[in-house]
Amino acid sequence: MNELIYQSTRSGSLTATAARAILAGIAPDGGLYTPASFSGVQLDVAEVLTLPPLERAARVLAALLPGFEEEELLALAHAAYDGKFASDELTPTAFVGENAVLELYHGPTSAFKDVALCLLPHLMRAAAKKCGESGEALILTATSGDTGKAAMSGFCGVPGARVIVFYPENGVSAVQKAQMVTQTGDNVLACAVRGNFDDAQTGVKRIFAGGMPGLSSANSINIGRLAPQVVYYFSAYQAMAAGGKINLGDTIDFVVPTGNFGDILAGFIARQLGLPIGKLVCASNANDVLTEFLRTGHYDRRRPFHQTLSPSMDILVSSNLERLLFLLSGDEALVASLMRQLADEGHYRAPDALLAQLKALFWAGCCDDEATCRTIGEVWHRHGYLIDTHTAVAWNVAQQYKAAAPEHRPLAVLSTASPYKFPQAVLRGLGLDVPEDGFEAIRALEAATAIPVPEGLRGLDTRPVLHKDVIDVDEMPDYVQRKSQEAVWTR
Repeated sequence: MNELIYQSTRSGSLTATAARAILAGIAPDGGLYTPASFSGVQLDVAEVLTLPPLERAARVLAALLPGFEEEELLALAHAAYDGKFASDELTPTAFVGENAVLELYHGPTSAFKDVALCLLPHLMRAAAKKCGESGEALILTATSGDTGKAAMSGFCGVPGARVIVFYPENGVSAVQKAQMVTQTGDNVLACAVRGNFDDAQTGVKRIFAGGMPGLSSANSINIGRLAPQVVYYFSAYQAMAAGGKINLGDTIDFVVPTGNFGDILAGFIARQLGLPIGKLVCASNANDVLTEFLRTGHYDRRRPFHQTLSPSMDILVSSNLERLLFLLSGDEALVASLMRQLADEGHYRAPDALLAQLKALFWAGCCDDEATCRTIGEVWHRHGYLIDTHTAVAWNVAQQYKAAAPEHRPLAVLSTASPYKFPQAVLRGLGLDVPEDGFEAIRALEAATAIPVPEGLRGLDTRPVLHKDVIDVDEMPDYVQRKSQEAVWTR
């Protein structure tokens, strides 16, 4: 019997069912709803690995979301995914050189966020029914590039939900911005914020802290966003076994490009559920706050913020790291204290015992823009395989890890976005001429590689711009209040 109980990472007295945690998005004290322990979970990993993709998803999600039946989750998965992904596997695995590459970008917006954000609207509607709620939910989301479009696409037209996405005005690629500002639907809004992603994310958290009713989140602070991401770790393992790269039961390592720590935390949860995972390798760009923390135990956001070629990782305050601190320490008072220090002083230091646990489970490295471009070219010229900037960071850090740990296990790299979302940087990495216009760059990249542009990215520059709002960070609460009172969002 699954006995998972969700509680705030900052207070054991604030508990919730899985359904309530999904609806709330964040705990009342600002903590994140997280299982108190995985000890009550029973999951037959060997059987899970034999299941087709959607049945596999339903089985894993049923273990993580008590109160949701497996048959119910299977129906939700079909509603979420059928006909929306370019691959029947949803997240296929390619074998490139000696690495496996888990391709997470075959959904409607060509980024890994689709796996969760296609399902989250269906989970939220089911959760509302379980909780006896029929009112409209207002979903607030801060995005560093990919979450915004995926949330707008996933929730577009969903009854009982409206979505406001905040993105850094100059902190996303031209393609990412175009995806958001051209999104149709009268229940979705995109608004630029003058600042960086951390500013937008902090603004959203402050709105939640203000106690406005009816709010929820589509960021990975919401357990309903995070849980579906656990599934594709099982899929990668199954593909490596089916491809003869490992035997069932072998332990493998994963390399994950991450800024907000959600994607790599999903791997940690898969490990807690029994999947044979050894090291989880955290790959950062020049905003290397996570690399420093996992190596030294010192988390320090008081550093320059770099706008890089991998903008979805341009983050200095990694929200989901809080969940890891709680799961490893089991000490909500410690977590609350560390989060207060981060908010008030800009940094904190993990206790030595906790740092020892981190080092046993994680390895970390970073990669700057120059190395990112060089890696894109190397992978293309050596293997004929095209990767985006975020995947290049992961590939580069994977090579660092293998050099530092010759005893490493078979390794899978998570590929989080289509190269066509960052065409200018990819062209630069290939050593080709780079058009100033991002959409001309898409066409040039397709001509140079003969790799088709994903359907959802084709012709973006010809679509009308529907979302034009730009505000300061301190205007976010009033903006949300005003928009929540408008009966119809008109363009």
